[in-house]
Amino acid sequence: MTGVLPIALEEATKVIQALLIAGKEYVGVMKLHKDMSERRIREVFDEFKGKIYQRPPARASVKKVLRTRTIYYLDILEIEGRNILFKVGCEAGTYIRKLVFDIGRALGCGAHMHELRRIRAGPFTENNIVTLHDTLYLYNKWLETNDIKILRKFILPMERALDFMPKIFIRDSAVDAVCHGAHLTAPGITHVESGIKPSDKVAIFTLKGEAVALGTAIASTEEILKATHGIMVRTDRVLMPRGTYPKLWK
Repeated sequence: MTGVLPIALEEATKVIQALLIAGKEYVGVMKLHKDMSERRIREVFDEFKGKIYQRPPARASVKKVLRTRTIYYLDILEIEGRNILFKVGCEAGTYIRKLVFDIGRALGCGAHMHELRRIRAGPFTENNIVTLHDTLYLYNKWLETNDIKILRKFILPMERALDFMPKIFIRDSAVDAVCHGAHLTAPGITHVESGIKPSDKVAIFTLKGEAVALGTAIASTEEILKATHGIMVRTDRVLMPRGTYPKLWK
């Protein structure tokens, strides 16, 4: 497989767990084992859109239990003989090779993955990636010039990895408490993005747009906006070092 692979450095490795739940998008080539009509192929592809059951393949390093995953879209881009070029957007944790195998079995002819490319992982797409060759070139250029602008061409702020997550912004006075692992209460919140539901994973940000922590919402957007007290977000993973903001809590 080729394509997009987010890599985190130093403290930014803390956001990797957020990217693990982010949706993915792939382009692949499926190879059928027998000739099939285009009509039948398209019928079966449509059956695999939405919620599907999937058991991880034998070589996967997870429990081999049946689980549900969501296929947001599954589009056939081109059919040439037994080769099918397709694009799929899916929930994190979906095994595309297994998806291809299951489609082949549903067709009754069998199929395997001939080629696969990840074109999106969370907020990162092929439009904003750099190759390993680019990285090596820019790194050597930075060593020569010591110009930080060169680093910014291939190293992005940690916050960019959280673009896909709903955000909750907090007061400066609440930042250090959250950095010490405290859950976020209503008085510390200034504004909230729409569409948050209880149990949603959210990102907690400062008013300056700095990532503070990852958390789980306990209330919806509407409930958070109306609340005057009580815990609104359970802090799961602190991202900002303690002491970055002054301690204003007891």
